[in-house]
Amino acid sequence: MREDLTAVAGPLLDWYDKNKRALPWRGTRDPYQVLVSEIMLQQTRVTAVIPYFLRWMEELPDAAALAAADEEKLMKLWQGLGYYSRARNLRKAAEMVMGRFGGRFPERYEDLLALPGVGDYTAGAVASIAFGQAVPAVDGNVLRVSARVTGMDGDILDPKVRRRFRTLAAEAVPKDRPGEWNQAWMDLGSMVCLPNGAPLCGFCPLAGLCEANRLGLQEALPVRRKKAPRRTENLTVYLLLREGRAALRRRPDKGLLAGLWEFPHVPGALPEADAAEPLPAWGLTAHEWRKKLDAKHIFTHVEWRMTGYVLTVTGGGGDFTWVGRDELEALAVPSAFGKFLDEARRALKEDI
Repeated sequence: MREDLTAVAGPLLDWYDKNKRALPWRGTRDPYQVLVSEIMLQQTRVTAVIPYFLRWMEELPDAAALAAADEEKLMKLWQGLGYYSRARNLRKAAEMVMGRFGGRFPERYEDLLALPGVGDYTAGAVASIAFGQAVPAVDGNVLRVSARVTGMDGDILDPKVRRRFRTLAAEAVPKDRPGEWNQAWMDLGSMVCLPNGAPLCGFCPLAGLCEANRLGLQEALPVRRKKAPRRTENLTVYLLLREGRAALRRRPDKGLLAGLWEFPHVPGALPEADAAEPLPAWGLTAHEWRKKLDAKHIFTHVEWRMTGYVLTVTGGGGDFTWVGRDELEALAVPSAFGKFLDEARRALKEDI
């Protein structure tokens, strides 16, 4: 087992200089842009993040603008990225920058860690990329590549193992190019030392240093304990239409998709014969049943399986907000309800 990563810096940076990805947040040392990009990239594909990052920077170009942004604008800009608490933490971080730090981003690693939503990895990324500090940014890519290079077979989800990898990375990060070094690990893990299936060892600058490559253990490493099985929840979702408007309601302030807008729904998968059951409690009467929809959405720990009904109604009541086409587009409806949102757009367009 290799217990040293210092030898990787030269070949890794040479490879990065020739192969680095052209990304809109690369080439800047603006800590705000670095922070936003790193928070957006958490558990999200790079290709998905790019248009969100560009739109975000047009609307909220600095910490002052973000700190002053209202909730609805914030959620609308984040709509579709998921894990919405990231956006709220970003605004809290901006508020702290403007308040506690007088409008200047903190440079010290320890102060960056104090920002809401910022952990070891993000603090390391901002400190190294924006401020040139020789600290590592250890994410899943770094853990995977490091486990293969060193041949270490400890569970990378074990905090002790993660700390060991961080220590090795901290000892190896070059003082003259820490930001590029961290970004090189990210690119190598995304482009060559892949997470699913066989890594592309023939294209890897570290192949000659890699214990997994030497021993044929590329697909056995890293070791990762199995996750608990994802639970399934059945929902019956209603696209309620009344006089050219659709019914939405706001989700609770805490929990999954907190504070976002949703289409009314009830637990369980109601068959067509029983689909009208919730309407009296909402003060509504069905007028025309138009369509049945089926959809599903996968979160980290739960999968929603949705049976949906599109219908026109009369009456009132319930905790609903009735919105027209323009209002619908202005509100943040999470992608979990994407199929119903698309259907609502079509229905309101036809009815107007």
